[in-house]
Amino acid sequence: MKIDHQTFGTVEVCMPIGALVDDDAERFGAHLHAQVEGSNPRFVVGMNEVPYMDSVALERLLSAAEALQSRGTRLKLVGTTSTCREIFGITGLANHFQFFESIEDAVRSFL
Repeated sequence: MKIDHQTFGTVEVCMPIGALVDDDAERFGAHLHAQVEGSNPRFVVGMNEVPYMDSVALERLLSAAEALQSRGTRLKLVGTTSTCREIFGITGLANHFQFFESIEDAVRSFL
C-alpha cells in the first residue's frame, strides 16, 4: 500500500492506494491517527483507489471519525468505491462519515 498526499490551501488530502487489509490497514490507521492528533484536523481521505477494506481498516476509520467529531468536525471520504460503500452500509457506520464525489467538494466543505 502507498499513500499519496496533496494539499489544497489548509486542507491535506491523503489517498491510500490498494486494499486496506492486514498490515496495510494498520499502517493506514497509524497515518490517520497522526493526522487526527496533529494541529490541523482539516483533512480528507481519498478512497478512489481502495478496492476493499477489512475490519481493521474500518475500525481505524471509525476511530479517526470519532476523534475528529470530538474536535468539532467530521471525517470526509472522497470517491469511495461501491464495495467500500457497501461495507459502510452493511455495518451501519456510514453516518459517522461525510461522503463526497470530488476532492474539490470535500475541500470546499471546510469553508
